[in-house]
Amino acid sequence: MAHVYVYSPSGAVRDRAAFQRGVQRLKALGHDVEVDPVALTSWQRFAGDDATRLAAIGRAAASGADVALISRGGYGLTRLLPDIPYRQIARAIDKGTRFVGFSDFTVLQLALLQQGGGVTWAGPALCEGFGAADAGDAAEGHGGAGQGDGPDEIMLACFDDMVTGAGEGTGWRLPARDLAALDPKGGLLARNAPLWGGNLAMVLSLLGTPWWPQIKGGVLFLEDVSEHPYRVERMLTQLLHAGVLARQKAIVLGQFTDYQLSPHDRGYSMAKVVDGLRARLKVPVLTGLPFGHVPTKVLLPVGLKVDLLVENRDALVLWGAPSLIDGF
Repeated sequence: MAHVYVYSPSGAVRDRAAFQRGVQRLKALGHDVEVDPVALTSWQRFAGDDATRLAAIGRAAASGADVALISRGGYGLTRLLPDIPYRQIARAIDKGTRFVGFSDFTVLQLALLQQGGGVTWAGPALCEGFGAADAGDAAEGHGGAGQGDGPDEIMLACFDDMVTGAGEGTGWRLPARDLAALDPKGGLLARNAPLWGGNLAMVLSLLGTPWWPQIKGGVLFLEDVSEHPYRVERMLTQLLHAGVLARQKAIVLGQFTDYQLSPHDRGYSMAKVVDGLRARLKVPVLTGLPFGHVPTKVLLPVGLKVDLLVENRDALVLWGAPSLIDGF
């Protein structure tokens, strides 16, 4: 079906069994998988030193693949920001390569967006997505107990839609708290708005740097893992005080997982964080997006202009199917 190039721009692959499972699963799905020659290199906590990982990014861009897929996230791309071959990646995107990843990959996606380098895809990595031993560990230990064997079926379907060009959007059922905070009639919240975001900590790490994308009137989606609600609130508050959130058409929160509350919190929770954000912000805040360090993960085109609407209890992010928003 597709030529998939697997490379490692961030952390070293710790679970080689998951890596091999991921490669074999992609092949079983009919894809032609090419593995970067240093994809399993390890240096300190990284998949090779900085020069090694930069070269791997260059090879992914030069591969001519339909999909350039990261092996895993972790940490490492922030170190490479001044030297990432943005123009080479942009040329590859123009020729049809879809760059896919999440977590640490957020840094490259947003820096590329700031450089005007084209649309990338927020989606699975090889190990945590395709290499899952079962749905319960599809997030490499980062929450999300599931049922059944292998990668999540929704994630696989979304990946297939991206590869074939059939994807036109994504939708999910809104929690009751969201509906209570919105106009009860719902409606069109954003039209032709750039979709951007990713991992909250990685988004925030770019604020104030030359690689910060100056997005106004966008739909900002965010997720994170292993961050207590007070840390999430602190990061959101920094974006709020910097004026970033108020400049958007909507804020869409994905999954915030793998943290533990304590008696000291006295009822303070992620729900309270969201309530507090809504109280300080006129921009609509939606929750429940199936994206993050969880098995069920939709694919999202970072940098593409989308429509966001709420109809009945469903939220829809659309980058195709314009007839669905007629009348809003």
